[in-house]
Amino acid sequence: MAQRVVLAYSGGLDTSIAVRWLRENWDCEVVCCAVDVGQITAGEHEAIHARANAAGAVAVEIIDARDEFADRFLSKALQANSLYEGKYPLVSALSRPVIVEHLVDSARRHGADAVGHGCTGKGNDQVRFEVSTRILNPDLEVLAPTREWGLTRADCVELAAKWDIPIEATAEKIYSIDENMWGRAIECGVLENPWSGAPEDPYTLTRSSKDAPSEPTEIVLGFEQGIPVSVDGKAMTLRSIIESLGERVGSYGFGRVDMVENRRVGIKSREVYECPSSLALILAHQDLEGICLERDVAREKQRVEIRIAEMIYDGMWHAPLMSALQAFVADTQRHVNGEVRLRLEPGRCFAVGRRSPTGLYDHNLATYGNDDNFRHEDSAGFVRLWGLSAQTWSRRQGPGAK
Repeated sequence: MAQRVVLAYSGGLDTSIAVRWLRENWDCEVVCCAVDVGQITAGEHEAIHARANAAGAVAVEIIDARDEFADRFLSKALQANSLYEGKYPLVSALSRPVIVEHLVDSARRHGADAVGHGCTGKGNDQVRFEVSTRILNPDLEVLAPTREWGLTRADCVELAAKWDIPIEATAEKIYSIDENMWGRAIECGVLENPWSGAPEDPYTLTRSSKDAPSEPTEIVLGFEQGIPVSVDGKAMTLRSIIESLGERVGSYGFGRVDMVENRRVGIKSREVYECPSSLALILAHQDLEGICLERDVAREKQRVEIRIAEMIYDGMWHAPLMSALQAFVADTQRHVNGEVRLRLEPGRCFAVGRRSPTGLYDHNLATYGNDDNFRHEDSAGFVRLWGLSAQTWSRRQGPGAK
């Protein structure tokens, strides 16, 4: 068994109990590593240190990875229009690779021979943490105490009180929520019944559409090489764009996803997400690609996008195939430059305009007006040859055969 472990620490009930449990049951020294990807507020730092120290951690780190998360991970996911099963923008899955990178680095700094996580045996995150760790450092052991201890939430609350760990948690917690700057993932409670409608109470990033502003508004997003660089003409970092856009879009009630998805472990799970910023950015990016990508490149990229989304979901961000697929996507983005105009209405966000200095839209080819320079006379032969194979089949074998 490992002697020192770096634990992916959220500051919540399960990982706080895990610190003490690892020490008492597996005789491990525990370093708590909390990686901020947009989920930690400024006032929480002191509380995280207090809980980890009370639980018996030998060291506590809080690493600000927000800009890194946006620039190295979310940017690539956006360029690939990453939506798992066509709906979910991979909120939790995208944060795990950057968290694991810092866990592995922390293990090296602290001389640890293992990393640990608080994931259960039923979810996807155990796969993401463990596969990435073993790719980045195959010699590190990976510990998963929550798969071993058999404790209920009520048990954990009782232990926190017994061990004087200052956790504000109760046994009656309704929802399990994971969040970062890309959105929020919500599960458990009434949501476990796929027939039940999602209640309003767990939502914090999006208003109900009935409470949204009645007057529509528009937002202009600027892109360079497929990455957002400005809002309404103002240059901003990607992180700032994500944070500010989420507030504006969410206020109109856009960005909710309610789906039954296929987990990596083989079960179907009802999940509710609120992702106003990520869904708006993907929508705008897809729209801009419509005028910037050559037809066959666009069609092939759609196939690659599905595979990339699956690999992110399945914890394979650091796998060699992901690197190769991302190289293809990066090449497609060289000329995805321009602006997209998004319109916000209660419960809706949609593109109403797009323009690009490198776009392939040619007005003189598309117009039916006086500026039309398309060679209509070329079409007769093209159409005849295009359908020649099917015409031949029809005469010999199909409905036209005699």
